[in-house]
Amino acid sequence: MRVLRAGQHRRMPWKNGGGETTEIIASPEGAGLDVFDWRISMARVATDGPFSRFAGVDRTLCVIEGEGISLEVTGDRAVLLTQASPPFSFAGDVEVRSRLVQGPITDLNVMTRRGLWSHNVTRLSIETDRHIKRASGVTLLLSRSHGLMCGGKDSREMLDVDDAALFESAFDIRVGPNMGAAIAFLVELTPKLG
Repeated sequence: MRVLRAGQHRRMPWKNGGGETTEIIASPEGAGLDVFDWRISMARVATDGPFSRFAGVDRTLCVIEGEGISLEVTGDRAVLLTQASPPFSFAGDVEVRSRLVQGPITDLNVMTRRGLWSHNVTRLSIETDRHIKRASGVTLLLSRSHGLMCGGKDSREMLDVDDAALFESAFDIRVGPNMGAAIAFLVELTPKLG
């Protein structure tokens, strides 16, 4: 388990120059916006407007702060996303326009290079200790709460808001809130074998 603290995440401008992204991690590490295999980031969206396009990339978006955002994806009806909505997946190649519901939001954005990697994003509401394991692939657990305990038999780490735990192979851990309930996002990345 590798812990990625919120204060260490890399800040960088959006591809279209319209805002700023907080990059939690990308592969290969330090990869630019046109050459990553996969990327997990957060962005503050403060105005309505177009999303950056990413050719050959699949995306999943989750609202993690704010009232919500409406996304109009080319060829489809607008979709309203709030903190309670399930993760929303779409192709990075298509035109997407956004409209804020009421004030700025922050989103979690997961992107994988089509044909090389795939991904799945799950929002977890953790009220008691919970067992999480995976046999292969890369997995990131992003905490959205204070005091999320995470670890195995021998060591445990406390994750704060926007801290993440990264697993680059098989793992078997327990996670649980320090007190009350905790919210986290589980991002599972799977290489396409070819």
